[in-house]
Amino acid sequence: MASSEIILESVPSVSDIKAAEWDACANPRPDPNSLDNLDTLASSGTAGDSCADSRPGYNPFVSHAFFAAAEASGSACARTGWGPRHLLAKLDGVVAGIVPCYLKSHSQGEYVFDRGWADAYERAGGRYYPKLQASVPFTPATGPRLLIRDGVDRDRIGEALASGLMALCNATNASSVHVTFAREAEAKFLGKHGFLQRNDQQFHWRNAGYRSFEDFLATLNSRHRKAIKRERREALAAGITIHALNGADITEDAWDAFFEFYMETGSRKWGRPYLTRKFFSLIGETMAKDVLLVMAKRNGRWIAGAINFVGSDTLFGRNWGAVEHHPFLHFEVCYYQAIDFAIQRGLKTVEAGAQGEHKLARGYLPQTTHSAHYIADPDLRRAIADYLKRERAYVAEVGRELAEAAPFRKSGDEA
Repeated sequence: MASSEIILESVPSVSDIKAAEWDACANPRPDPNSLDNLDTLASSGTAGDSCADSRPGYNPFVSHAFFAAAEASGSACARTGWGPRHLLAKLDGVVAGIVPCYLKSHSQGEYVFDRGWADAYERAGGRYYPKLQASVPFTPATGPRLLIRDGVDRDRIGEALASGLMALCNATNASSVHVTFAREAEAKFLGKHGFLQRNDQQFHWRNAGYRSFEDFLATLNSRHRKAIKRERREALAAGITIHALNGADITEDAWDAFFEFYMETGSRKWGRPYLTRKFFSLIGETMAKDVLLVMAKRNGRWIAGAINFVGSDTLFGRNWGAVEHHPFLHFEVCYYQAIDFAIQRGLKTVEAGAQGEHKLARGYLPQTTHSAHYIADPDLRRAIADYLKRERAYVAEVGRELAEAAPFRKSGDEA
């Protein structure tokens, strides 16, 4: 019997897709009998050097609720340069696969930097924008980008989505398609279908079955162990208390305070913060159970905070901000409290967001991240392919050097 035809279409809003259909693709229940390449493609790197699990657990960032909040709040919309163009693959009228995708008029809010490519192409007389961005807006966190429901031929749907992205690129007169912070297996799968491979690096903390923060500290060398203990003491020395808010504990007053922190710090770091106040209220309404808000208080007033999102096996650290600045408070609120929470919940990993070699001394190790890029112009493609070959070698070497400088005890170190 012939297979059903796959129908591809693009929709201009996540609201055009039923939440149940989206989530069936974004966070499907595991199929223990699945043997397709998208699930089982092994890493060619060394152990611990890949962000891709054979089958990931629940990822809050690819849920319908997260995209709905980003779009309905005016954070990710055509006016801000993030025009939704979500790609769907349908079988017998049922959504079998999705790629969250945006038509971009700039390169902001992505954390995989291609401005150099844009400048070079436009100096040569090309037009780099618009481009297509297959990602979670404003979120440098690894997760699935080819969202495929269980019970279908995942390779077949994946191939259709890869071809569909290239077709959508042509249909929208885009210069390129950028699938960023993908799982390694997906990036390699797309590489077989004409996408260039790009690697970068973040710093993630791994839970080795620790029973407490002290248990984790015991694995560090003496110098770093003492430094972390001192930082945690001094972070709270001004009478500061830390409050971990989750679910119904997160009130609108807490969101008001956190948004003030976000705007103050975001304006200094980026020039224009991306997320609106409405975004935080919406995630508070629809996915508060997936949010950990770590807040610092002094003299009865919220003074700093960090927002994290909780997956089934990973805590994703996102934004931080403060209206009072105290030594080491940033490390306590963003990194040490995240480790504490992960240990208590039995989570495997803490992803601490983009960049930041200072995370290494606090037990966060270098981790390779992956993206895939389709470049329509063959001359630009050749130039970028050559650049990426050299960049991948550089990223790998830096990762090796940083891993050697990890703060964990080596044989012969004092206990």
